[in-house]
Amino acid sequence: MSGKLHIIKLSVGSESVETLADFQEMRRGDMKRAHSLHITRMWPKREAELLDGGSIYWVIKGAIQARQRFIGFDEIIGEDGIRRCGFMIAPELIRTTNALRRPFQGWRYLKDEDAPADLGEMRESDDLLPEEMQQSLAKLGVF
Repeated sequence: MSGKLHIIKLSVGSESVETLADFQEMRRGDMKRAHSLHITRMWPKREAELLDGGSIYWVIKGAIQARQRFIGFDEIIGEDGIRRCGFMIAPELIRTTNALRRPFQGWRYLKDEDAPADLGEMRESDDLLPEEMQQSLAKLGVF
């Protein structure tokens, strides 16, 4: 057990890992950044632990489906003058095994031992099952 710390976050509006990737690619271009940036209200108190190999795990359509590695945090002051936290994350989305999650507000810490495994390169190239079937299998603990 590595003891790494991660964050879990709903990807609101994403229909799939591909739509999340497309949105982030567009935002990187608009912001002229090499990394992805997700802006949130709360700054993590455990920042150093997250930067020591942590990732943000994305919940899409009720299941964790992908993660991105943290590369830093950036202070963002909105037009309203409020300080926010910019999660600086690597642009690469790493697919994970599906893990069902109920909706929640904001983000939560996720212990490494509770994080779903990455899909291996062989699994990523497999034909994906339809989303509904993946979630049904995940509910049964098979997928």
